Amino acid sequence: MIILLTPDDVKIGYKMATTLKNAWDAPILPEAGSIFEKNWWTQFLIFASVSVVLTFAAINLERVLSTTRHLCNDLWGTLFLTTGEIFLTLTVGVFVWQVILVWKYRPAPSCSDKQLPRCTVIVPAYNEGRHVLMALESLAKSDYPADKLQIIAIDDGSADDTWHWIKMAAKKLKGRITPLKHAVNKGKRHALYSGFVSSTGDVIVTVDSDSVVEPKTLRRLVSPFVHDKKVGAVAGNVRVLNRKEGIIPRMMDVTFFYSFDFVRASQSMVNTVMCTPGALSAYRADLVKNVMDEWVNQTFLGKPYKIGEDRAITNLILREGYYVRFQQNAMVYTNIPADYKSLCRMLLRWGRSNVRENMVMTGFAFRKFREGSALGAQINLIMSWLEMTVAQVLLGVSMWYLIQHPFTMGLNILIGIIISSGISAAFYYHRYRSTDALLAYAYAIFAFVALNWITPYSVLTVHNSGWLTRQISVQKVQTVESTSSQVLALSSVKG
Repeated sequence: MIILLTPDDVKIGYKMATTLKNAWDAPILPEAGSIFEKNWWTQFLIFASVSVVLTFAAINLERVLSTTRHLCNDLWGTLFLTTGEIFLTLTVGVFVWQVILVWKYRPAPSCSDKQLPRCTVIVPAYNEGRHVLMALESLAKSDYPADKLQIIAIDDGSADDTWHWIKMAAKKLKGRITPLKHAVNKGKRHALYSGFVSSTGDVIVTVDSDSVVEPKTLRRLVSPFVHDKKVGAVAGNVRVLNRKEGIIPRMMDVTFFYSFDFVRASQSMVNTVMCTPGALSAYRADLVKNVMDEWVNQTFLGKPYKIGEDRAITNLILREGYYVRFQQNAMVYTNIPADYKSLCRMLLRWGRSNVRENMVMTGFAFRKFREGSALGAQINLIMSWLEMTVAQVLLGVSMWYLIQHPFTMGLNILIGIIISSGISAAFYYHRYRSTDALLAYAYAIFAFVALNWITPYSVLTVHNSGWLTRQISVQKVQTVESTSSQVLALSSVKG
């Protein structure tokens, strides 16, 4: 199921955020724009799109049944239909379970200044230029006691002027930033490792150098550690900062909404968020220092593993028997690729990391790795494996049958896309009352046509651990800087 979120102007974005139910405590979105002026358009179009497809399917029911009977006459066709029905039943059952968990989810309450532990924030940077200054400025404006906050910025051997901007931040923020520099590029893991070694806090927070946090983000992110000593890591809530740069960032913002506010919220209820995002996460310092040597030296098939550092450290924290939670109101806004080629590179890194770390998690998830039940973690892991394997086989067979039966198979695929994206659209609309929910349909079609190859290719090339080099154009900094300022301004009004 895929969802999306798009930009609104600041006024509408603020109005949306302030009218949400307190239970959801939704973040203010920078320049969130709407496609239509009236929200009733959204309700109508969501309802109409689903109704039209289902009505069309009902009219052509006999043709669909005829094709189904034809497939049942073939052994492979019967196997395909039976497997599909079993997988669909499991998926629906797990989805209903997740809905119940999300309905019960609430973020941990924020702690007072006195309760807050000492915190070290680590910001690794590589060829980020001026973005790193904006990230550090947003952190320095945090509603967190200055005497309890250490901010470390690491230039990982950048070829551009990143080090200049880090030094400028250190000077501008009057000693609140501790700058570190690698003579050569070693990779994100090693940059974070340098930060871990230099940290003095009881809690370590990692923030990507092209990201901007809200003033209350750190306080909210760290609070779960105070309320529950079993919590070893906390995942922040990530949104897209550079949505003005095109349709891809706008669509991806909505997928992030579903990935965090639904998927991670449900995982948090079973104490097992499977991945703490690199853009914003927090860890108990003593746990990190226990596993960081193993983590920085990880290999796969005999080669150093350079990607998936966030999922890898999450697995190590879980393996130690600690909980990993999600803090919905701890917001960060980050830059993502704005073009198709760069998007695919990012998704390939994530895909390969997920395959590898699923293998690692399988090694401990089905034994007694912590006190209390681990059933929720096991269910999510099994479903992740099924989505990587069974779902991909079913998709491939569907493409084969689509060639043979283009009308009926095409109709079945369209129904699946409309229903899955309709659920995502409805969930997003319930939260924000915004016509941006309609982008769920756009992304679902885009993903089916242009991104379906990512998962099977990731499985087949899991041995490739390259970063696939990410770069962000310097010309785009001006737009991102303007947007980041709006995030901070609106967050201050909200807080």
